[in-house]
Amino acid sequence: MNYVATIREKIGNDPLILVGSVVLVIKDGQILLEQRTEPLGRYGLPGGLMEWAESPEETARRELFEETGLDAGELRLLGAYSGPNYVTTLRNGDVFQSVTLAYVASHATGMLQASDESLRLDYFPLDALPPDMIGSHERFIEDYKKALAE
Repeated sequence: MNYVATIREKIGNDPLILVGSVVLVIKDGQILLEQRTEPLGRYGLPGGLMEWAESPEETARRELFEETGLDAGELRLLGAYSGPNYVTTLRNGDVFQSVTLAYVASHATGMLQASDESLRLDYFPLDALPPDMIGSHERFIEDYKKALAE
């Protein structure tokens, strides 16, 4: 069942509050980024929206596997994020405010493979992110870097 699609059939493009998860996959001091199809061409973290009867951690694991082919292993919660800076309008007119839980995976395993939601997957040094990052995802990475420095 696609929970968001079911709700959208009932309410159209009206604003929603949706819960999602992203995963910061760290390998050899680099972070895995996905050049996404939505928003087109921008880089972000693997992740997506929670399905009915799914926990945020289950969402993180499912989305990471669907978008990258990787299994997360141990996940550590980095933080929960929401507010006016987390309002998104998609190309089809759907509007939502996300409540995003960001997780860190230091030991993801599996064969890296892009999904149909990705243009490409690449590892980047934490201090050399691409310029066309999704703003909220850039904040998650900055918070991760601050936590490393503490």
